[in-house]
Amino acid sequence: QVQLVESGGGLVQPGGSLRLSCVASRRIFRPNAMGWYRQAPGKQREMVALFRGDGTINYADSVEGRFTISRDSGKNTVYLQMNNLQPEDTAVYYCRAFLAKLDDYWGQGTQVTVSS
Repeated sequence: QVQLVESGGGLVQPGGSLRLSCVASRRIFRPNAMGWYRQAPGKQREMVALFRGDGTINYADSVEGRFTISRDSGKNTVYLQMNNLQPEDTAVYYCRAFLAKLDDYWGQGTQVTVSS
């Protein structure tokens, strides 16, 4: 079992920045995928930024160049640095650790609101 706890969300003006953190309850070795998703009201949950098991990183086209995913293995933490935030980035942001088909964990989410 793995518990994931997100933090760092909040209200920010357009053009502003936030850094989200996701702390895992234990060290995760070689996950198939670990990273960030988001869900806006009335929309499906979508991938934002993801570490793949083969070492590659994927970003959604809408955040490429503005968001950066990183990790600190010693702290069991994955980060999402979000710059130049826009109103369309408003959503609940979720951390996910996909270890195997029946071993898939999500955090409770953190709200990000971009508004003037």
